[in-house]
Amino acid sequence: MDDGRGLTMLPEAAPCGSIAEAYAGRSIFITGATGFMGKIMVEKLLRDCGDIRCIYLLIRAKKGIDAAQRKEEYVKNIVFDQVREQYRDRLDKIRLIRGDILSEGLGLSDEDHRQLVDNVEMVFHCAANVRFDQHIRQAVDINLNGTIRVLTLAEKMRKLVSFVHVSTAYCQCNEAVLEEKHYPAPQNPEGISKMVGLLDDDILDLITPRLLNNLPNTYAYTKALTEDMVYHYRGKLPIAIARPSIVTASMKEPLPGWGEGTNGPTGLLIGAGRGVIRSMHCNADYLADFMPVDITMNAIIAIGTERMSNPRKDDVMYYNLTSSAENPISWGEVLETGRRVLNENPFCFALWYPDGSIKSNYLYHLLCVVFFHYLPAYLIDFLLMLLRRKPFLVKVQKRISSGLTILQYYTTKEWIFRCNNAKSLYQRLSRDDRKRFYFDVTEINYQTYLHDFILGARQYILKEAPETLPQARKLLRKLYIMDKIVQIGLYMLALWLTWTYLEVVTGSIQFVFDTAIAGLRGSATPAPGTTVRQGL
Repeated sequence: MDDGRGLTMLPEAAPCGSIAEAYAGRSIFITGATGFMGKIMVEKLLRDCGDIRCIYLLIRAKKGIDAAQRKEEYVKNIVFDQVREQYRDRLDKIRLIRGDILSEGLGLSDEDHRQLVDNVEMVFHCAANVRFDQHIRQAVDINLNGTIRVLTLAEKMRKLVSFVHVSTAYCQCNEAVLEEKHYPAPQNPEGISKMVGLLDDDILDLITPRLLNNLPNTYAYTKALTEDMVYHYRGKLPIAIARPSIVTASMKEPLPGWGEGTNGPTGLLIGAGRGVIRSMHCNADYLADFMPVDITMNAIIAIGTERMSNPRKDDVMYYNLTSSAENPISWGEVLETGRRVLNENPFCFALWYPDGSIKSNYLYHLLCVVFFHYLPAYLIDFLLMLLRRKPFLVKVQKRISSGLTILQYYTTKEWIFRCNNAKSLYQRLSRDDRKRFYFDVTEINYQTYLHDFILGARQYILKEAPETLPQARKLLRKLYIMDKIVQIGLYMLALWLTWTYLEVVTGSIQFVFDTAIAGLRGSATPAPGTTVRQGL
């Protein structure tokens, strides 16, 4: 319901029993199930909603691997360890549906299409291209066109009671205050979809900056288009839209600090920990906003329950899943805490001592990038070439600079997120559901969380076992000594250059002075043969 100001006022729907009871006997369809967030959702549903009937997962086919092998490969992931050990029979509830978000009709076979249309009651659309630097063609095809394909399928589902679209809190970056409401897209989504399909890449490259209309990247732009597209299915589908901010490693479940991939803050953490990121453009006083993945997916599961309890299909239910309003922490605090934890728990491999810092002045940051990112990279690559080794560091630094440029948009701006619907939903949960499906962001202890985040990055992403920490600390001490030696050497070089410069300048001044004095003396001495007339 609209309150007259464009805000979505959700009805005070009381949950029908517990969340687990609401999911009992339900058949669910999940896109993006092989991704970072999708795995956590599937694991949570299997572990805490044990009476669920079936979970259909849309998964691309792999050449030479049949469905049974693909499923076995999927559930071998470490996040499913507890389910495999304690509830192995529940893994039979997973049914893989071969398809592709990029294919027309999702690439479904007739049998799979019929099965989904006849049985599915809830859809969670998590599939998305989360690369911020993706070309607009790929971003539109996955984020916008992929969603259109899922919506088209959902329209045919006879038993559908909930369609939850996972968006992002940053899809309207031009707004200073982000409400839980509908925002019109910059352009018509269907028109953009058709246009991108018709134009070649050269023309798209020319018009992309104008299409973005000050949005920072194609990810935010296509997410804004997609939200508007989903909104236009109101009345046809029971829609809820979840908008998480930056989704990061898990806080508690299934494993503290578990994460996947090197996007966003995780890539920054690894780059800084390995000593290749020495400077970052950031306003230390601005608030950071990130959501642990387990908190995010618990909220989305609860949103699915809330959506099915509201019979009004004309209501599009919006939920901002963010942390900065209720549990604020600044970027300066995040990075300082991260630095301290990294020094206590370093990585096994580092090119240099991790001692970077944030810069609020962009020109100063650029100067540091030249001297501390690129010059060492070119020097090391030159030495590698002399040793007949393949150079690599300049290429790495270019990738890092590209990633930092994208990320720094979010560390030099600040937004206010309204989360009334999400808070209201949490308050209506039973005490037991609040414990099992926790998503109260005030419970995040940042000191503990960032410690687990960094240890998790070591173990789950870099594959560095906890037993390697003593060796890594020895390496860090050596790098620290080397760093100090180089710093002392640089200071001495600077002093020597300054002293030499001063000597040259002093000598030049002395020469000019001596020349001037000699000139004055020469003008006061009579030339040979000149008669000096004596006065009376």
